[in-house]
Amino acid sequence: MDRSQKAESVASLNAVFNEVGVVVITRNLGMSVKQSTALRGKIREAGATYKVAKNRLAKLAIKDTAYAGLDEFLTGPTAIAASVDPVAAAKAVVDFAKTTDKIEIVGGSMGTQVLNAAGIQALASMPSLDELRAKLVGLVQAPATKIAQLSTAPAAKLARVFGAYAAKDAA
Repeated sequence: MDRSQKAESVASLNAVFNEVGVVVITRNLGMSVKQSTALRGKIREAGATYKVAKNRLAKLAIKDTAYAGLDEFLTGPTAIAASVDPVAAAKAVVDFAKTTDKIEIVGGSMGTQVLNAAGIQALASMPSLDELRAKLVGLVQAPATKIAQLSTAPAAKLARVFGAYAAKDAA
């Protein structure tokens, strides 16, 4: 990498750090190409990004961002998973880490809040932003559904009573 490529890499990493809601740092322990491709696909499906970056360049990129506390995690063969959704990247990496011992979760950060590996695992167990939205919509719709059922119930009861009287008169 020449100097201009390094500057471009630092700028793109800095842009990522300024846009995302969560960053997860992983340590790759000899993953095969097939495993790496599967991990990248799983992370992409979750709406996150996964990048292997040089530690020195990543440290330069996080300097003036909310993720400056990640400096201590950037040692050895590391990679960075990031997503705007505060749960997506953590969930995808933790799910993949359960299937193989070739990746280790080192830590991460949600803004200025630095998380260790246990914190990332706890974050991954939370529902995603889409799941929370679905639950909220369900909670908002439930009272409206119950009101509609209550308003139609008396009419249905009256119809059954009239039907019973009609059947009685016909017999």
